[in-house]
Amino acid sequence: MDILERMCARAKANPQRIVLPEGDEPRTLEAADILLKDKIANLILIGNPDTIRRMAAEKNLTHIGEAVIIDPENNPDLPKYAGLLYELRKAKGMTEEEAAKKAKDPLYLGCLMIKAGDADGELAGARGTTADTIRPAFQILKTKPGVGIVSGAFLMLTPAKHLGDNGVLVFADCAVNPCPDARELAQIAVSTAETARSLAGIEPKVAMLSFSTKGSAKHELIDKVTEATRIARELAPDLAIDGELQADAALIPSVADKKAPQSPVAGKANVLVFPDLQAGNIGYKLVERFSGADAIGPILQGIAAPVNDLSRGCKVQDIVQMVIITANQAIK
Repeated sequence: MDILERMCARAKANPQRIVLPEGDEPRTLEAADILLKDKIANLILIGNPDTIRRMAAEKNLTHIGEAVIIDPENNPDLPKYAGLLYELRKAKGMTEEEAAKKAKDPLYLGCLMIKAGDADGELAGARGTTADTIRPAFQILKTKPGVGIVSGAFLMLTPAKHLGDNGVLVFADCAVNPCPDARELAQIAVSTAETARSLAGIEPKVAMLSFSTKGSAKHELIDKVTEATRIARELAPDLAIDGELQADAALIPSVADKKAPQSPVAGKANVLVFPDLQAGNIGYKLVERFSGADAIGPILQGIAAPVNDLSRGCKVQDIVQMVIITANQAIK
C-alpha cells in the first residue's frame, strides 16, 4: 500500500467534514462525486443549490445528493457566521454590515464554518488565486501557536527509490513566500518536518538547501540559511536537520561523504527546504517534469486548521487527492 492509499484508508476510517467553497466549479463537482461515492469524506458544497443539482444531472453525477449544499445567499446560519466574523475582526475596523457581506463570500464562509466547529477543513483554488484562499484563513483561523508564517509543501513521489525515503520527499516552500527571512525559513523547516511525519509517515531528515555546503562559499544568502538552521534547531531540538547543504550533498551519500562527512542529514535527506520561493517552485517543477514524479500539493502548512489551495489548472484527480490530504490533516 503506497502513501496515497494509506491516507485514503485513513480518511475513510475517520470521515472528516471538508468544505468545498467552489461547489459549482465543474472539476470540483466531478471530484466531489468520486469522493462521495468512495465515502472518503463528508462534503459541504457552497454554491447555488439549483445550479449544483442541474450541473450534477447534466454530468450524470449520482452521488452529489449525499453532500450538504449551502446557499451562501440564502443561508439560515448567516447571522451566526456574520456575528462570529464581526467579533474576530471588529478590532481591525470591520463593521457589522461588512461582516454580513463577507460571510456570504464562499471562501470566508468556509473558514467561518471551521472556526465555529461546523467543518474540519477546506479546499479551494480551482477558480481563485492562492491569495484569495489564504486571506480568509489568515483573518479567521490564524496560524498555529508558535508559527508566524504559512508555507506550501509538495509531497514528491519519485521513481528514484534510492532518494529520500524510498523515493518519497517533501519540498518547501514552493508556493507562498517569495523571500522568507532566517526566522521564517526556520519555521518553514519545522512545519515541513511535521508534514513529512504526519502525512507521509516518514521520519524527517531536513536539509536546508543552498548553493554552498558547509562554508564552501561565502555570501549573505548562505548566511540566511545557516542562521535559519540554527534557529530551527532551537525550535525543534530533536529534529534531524542540517545546513547549509547543496542538493547533491543532501541527497547522494557519495557526495555527502566528500562534502559533509560529519552531517547527520547529508546523503539521506527526505525533506528539502529551499531558500526562497523561486528556487522551490522551479525545483519541484523540474523534478516533476524530468523524473516523472507525482507532485502532490501545495499542502498549506502553519494555519491553525486545514485549509488547502489548488492550482487553477488542476485536474479532477488533483482535487480528489487534495481532499484526501486535507482530511488527513484534520484527523486529530
